[in-house]
Amino acid sequence: MEMADSAHAVLAGTRRSGPPSGSRRGGREHGEALLAAVAAAFTLAQLLLVRPGMGLGWDETVYVSQVSPHAPAAFFSAPRARGISWLVAPVASWSSSTALLRVYLAVLSGLALYLALRVWRHAFPPRVLALAGALFATLWVTLFYGPQAMPNYWVAIGALACAGCFLRVRHDRRDRAALGGLAGAAAFMALMRPMDAVWVVLPLLVLAALGRHGRPLAALLAGVAAGSAPWVIEAHTGYGGLLRRLSDGSAIQGGLGWHFAVADQLRSLGGRTLCRPCTGAMPHPAVTAWWYVLPLLAVLGLAVALRARRALPTLVALACAATAAFPYLFLIGYAAPRFLLPAYALLAIPVADALVHLVRKPDGQWRPLALSLVALGLAGHLVVQYAVLTHTVQRTTADRRVWAGIAADLHRLGVRPPCLLTGEEAIPIAFYTGCGSAATDGPNANTTRADIERTARRLPVATLTPLDGAPPAYARTWPSHRSGDLRLYLGPRAQGDAGP
Repeated sequence: MEMADSAHAVLAGTRRSGPPSGSRRGGREHGEALLAAVAAAFTLAQLLLVRPGMGLGWDETVYVSQVSPHAPAAFFSAPRARGISWLVAPVASWSSSTALLRVYLAVLSGLALYLALRVWRHAFPPRVLALAGALFATLWVTLFYGPQAMPNYWVAIGALACAGCFLRVRHDRRDRAALGGLAGAAAFMALMRPMDAVWVVLPLLVLAALGRHGRPLAALLAGVAAGSAPWVIEAHTGYGGLLRRLSDGSAIQGGLGWHFAVADQLRSLGGRTLCRPCTGAMPHPAVTAWWYVLPLLAVLGLAVALRARRALPTLVALACAATAAFPYLFLIGYAAPRFLLPAYALLAIPVADALVHLVRKPDGQWRPLALSLVALGLAGHLVVQYAVLTHTVQRTTADRRVWAGIAADLHRLGVRPPCLLTGEEAIPIAFYTGCGSAATDGPNANTTRADIERTARRLPVATLTPLDGAPPAYARTWPSHRSGDLRLYLGPRAQGDAGP
């Protein structure tokens, strides 16, 4: 509700047109307060609605395990980058508390949203930026992933800051802070997801090249290169070279090529955090309605900008949003709502501009009917987002409690660190148990059957299978126990250590 109040306050805010010099400082302070209020409400909403106690997800355990002393590092597959692991390291490197990690990320994500929106102050009024922040921050997918150890939200923040800094440099070539911010934001995105960074900055590179703006072009290239360098170096040291890593990453994602995934993304809007394979019925129309309205409002925002002769900022936001979304709408054969977070963050600004234009006349007078309809639409939108978020959080929390229960059963059966898990959902359950994980095939293959057999003779090892599944050959003679929907096959050392 606080986010709804913030959005309404922005729409109902006082319009300032050409303030006298004595009021400019007050106007800037008011704008700063609006942005800070949105960011603070975003942080608070994460803590209240997502809740810090929600356990770590599959991908989160991979990223966190790279820096956590709680469990050995999980296999790091080819598409992943280590930026998010480094982001969580200040907490995860010394504490195993998931709640503390969630609070840290919630606060950090709110601060990052505030800073990214401030970059655009030269291009849009504070009320537009505050409303844009509120629109982005109240999406269920933004609230859900803000406090999680996942890279997509941070790519979105980097994209917002990068595009804003580019516009500042275009506006004032002597703005060294903006030039540094441009390189830094590009590098930050590339640290999180190198290929996403390339797609986001593509329009900026084209504009810089066509306009012969050498400094922003160099800053963008240097930023992407610096941020991608760890991933590229690791490709040569651990993945058989850059081309091999790119090929492996494509294979893990199902093979990059022409795939019309728009319908898949629509299906994921109902709270499916990963839609692979993406089958089943579409969510209720009330859940997907905002997705159809979004491009219409974005086009209206462009029309408003063209009429006001300030089209460049809106065009940059729309172009970067389009290239950020393109690979996830047309090049992969599955969907996850988090993939489009960078596009949503960029689209929020022209959409907010359009909404403000709808409710106010050029002379600053209200349009009462439009204001009522927009307020009603936003209220309904928030209700739907809250309902999807609540359902998603409840389901996700329950699933992760199952993993924690299986980890407790493994401890009871004698599988305690140092130990090794293989099989079904071994990666996340291994982290909960404090064990390493291994696989002999699939995208996370990192060992052989012989290595597992040798390890089972000196350490507690467990193989996890579905209840109706068959264990691998090396585990067929091991005693088994049921835990939830899995059957646990215990190696010889685990049997010997099992308690009563």
